[in-house]
Amino acid sequence: MSFNIGDHLHITIFGQSHSKAIGVVMEGIPAGEMINFSAVENFMARRAPGKNALTTTRNEPDLPVILSGLNNERTCGAPLCMMIENHDPRSKDYAEIQDVPRPMHADYPAYLKSGGFNDIRGGGPYSGRMTAPLCLAGAVCLQILAKRGIKIAAHIASIADVQDLLFDPICVDAFVMDSLLARSFPVLDENAGENMQVKVQEAKADQDSVGGVIEACAIGFPAGYGDPMFDGLENRLAQILFGIPALKGLEFGAGFSSAKMRGSEHNDAFYFSEKGEIRTRTNHHGGILGGISTGMPIILRAAFKPTPSIGKEQDSVSLSRKENTKLKIQGRHDPCVVLRAVPVVEAAIAIVLLDYLL
Repeated sequence: MSFNIGDHLHITIFGQSHSKAIGVVMEGIPAGEMINFSAVENFMARRAPGKNALTTTRNEPDLPVILSGLNNERTCGAPLCMMIENHDPRSKDYAEIQDVPRPMHADYPAYLKSGGFNDIRGGGPYSGRMTAPLCLAGAVCLQILAKRGIKIAAHIASIADVQDLLFDPICVDAFVMDSLLARSFPVLDENAGENMQVKVQEAKADQDSVGGVIEACAIGFPAGYGDPMFDGLENRLAQILFGIPALKGLEFGAGFSSAKMRGSEHNDAFYFSEKGEIRTRTNHHGGILGGISTGMPIILRAAFKPTPSIGKEQDSVSLSRKENTKLKIQGRHDPCVVLRAVPVVEAAIAIVLLDYLL
């Protein structure tokens, strides 16, 4: 089913954007893992809506309710089930689009797939709201990975035409990663971050939206994990990352720029480090070769489209009347989803990496 993912660590997401609650069931977490839920709540706050002028005004605290899987604050081997109640939906904002699908949303194909019975409110199960339980699962995985020396962090690489610095692909600084996790607007170059925020504000003032790119990195992940062909590490990461609504492109390492290089430029030469570890002098492969981890930093970049729900009037169709019409979308929407997607990308990567380790 499309709401399940994982091999040894099974993740099931449930709910809809405006249902009573959304949540996640995690099966396969080892017993005895201590989970700090204050840290989980802090992680969830990075994704939560209604925090500043750059995000939707929908106000959801996103505090998890633990239904099962813990005993004395440790995992007990039973499925860990966590729920988030939806407190601030405004379903009336979606009355018109039941008949008039929003451009670049899943409304029309979902209508066809469900025979017209799809839940249109807030996008239903196709909504970015469904990344909240994904973050819950990822927050748990991040803690378990950290105890095994694995760290994951991401930053906003670009918004519109404003570029941030990129990670050093050879040696990503753990201190830099920690500093990103503590920033309300996670960028490596604060001047670039300020210019990005201006772009978002300008789009919002114009009843429009902008997209961007998130760069993520995992360090400390050991070499030798993954498989060739259809179950490689890149394959599994791509599967979960493309489950994030609005994500439209993905590259690992040098990515698309590899196509402009010669082999002599692109090849990463091996060498023995002072610690006796096999490393590469460059990291165009992004930490993965043949679908298998090499021990180098895992580097990827994910491109997010502009938020399709904008205030400008748009062309659409009436499904019942079978005629062209105009649509002006109501409701509360992010002028740019990239800021709130940063922890979602981190969470998705954590789920896949922990699944491999298990």
